[in-house]
Amino acid sequence: MNFAKRVFAGAGVYGIVLLLPMYFLEHRLGIDFPPATNHPEQYYAFLGVALAWQLAFLLIASDVRRYRPLMVPAMVEKFLGAGAVVVLYALGRINALTLTPFLVDLVLGVLFVISYRRSAERRVTPYSKSV
Repeated sequence: MNFAKRVFAGAGVYGIVLLLPMYFLEHRLGIDFPPATNHPEQYYAFLGVALAWQLAFLLIASDVRRYRPLMVPAMVEKFLGAGAVVVLYALGRINALTLTPFLVDLVLGVLFVISYRRSAERRVTPYSKSV
C-alpha cells in the first residue's frame, strides 16, 4: 500500500505543479508553439479536467484500499493520453519537445498498473505463508 500511496501522491503533486501555471501561459504558448489557441474554451476545459484528475490521484493516495477501483480509470487516463501523443509523434504531427511530458505520463501509467497489482488484497490460507 505504501508504494501505491507514494506513486499516486507523487503523480498528483507533479501534475498540479505542471498544470497550474498553464492557466497563465495560454498567450505565451501561442507565441512559442504557433498557432495561437483558436478555441480557448477547449484549452481551459482540458486544464480543468487534467487538474481534477490530479485531485483524484491525491484522493487515491489518501486511502489506497478504499479508492483502489479508481486506479483503473486513472490508468486509462494515462494510457489514452500518452498513447495518442505517441501516435501523433510517430506520424510526424508533433515534435519531441511536445512528446516528452507525455512520456512521463506513460511511465506513471506503468507505475499505476504496478500499484494496482501490488495493492490487491492478499488472502492467507492455512497452508500459505503470510506476506
